Amino acid sequence: MSTRIIRSVFQALGLSNRGRFEEKANAEMQRLIEALQEHPEEKAKGTLTLTIDFVKLGDRIDMKPSVKAKLPEEKGFQSTPFWVVEGGLSVQHPSQSDMFGGPSEVSERRRTSEPA
Repeated sequence: MSTRIIRSVFQALGLSNRGRFEEKANAEMQRLIEALQEHPEEKAKGTLTLTIDFVKLGDRIDMKPSVKAKLPEEKGFQSTPFWVVEGGLSVQHPSQSDMFGGPSEVSERRRTSEPA
């Protein structure tokens, strides 16, 4: 019986863990594709990373593959500015509060000092 020589990385990966690695890689790729299809933005990016570690142990070489999917990031929420007013939060800047409450009262001092 002749020894089977493997020179293809894809053939070696297909044999890895009795085919379970290929199943895992296919499942991760499918998960990535579904995430891209469901992404709300027009443009999205994901990554499928295959890593193969090789370790020499005496007269043999062990191959340990791993796969990792990086799904597209969803656009986060925008920040909302708040100001602390009387121990709570307000979306109204404290120095601009009179802009929204209508005309403010003119103080007695300003009334008497301005010409009519």
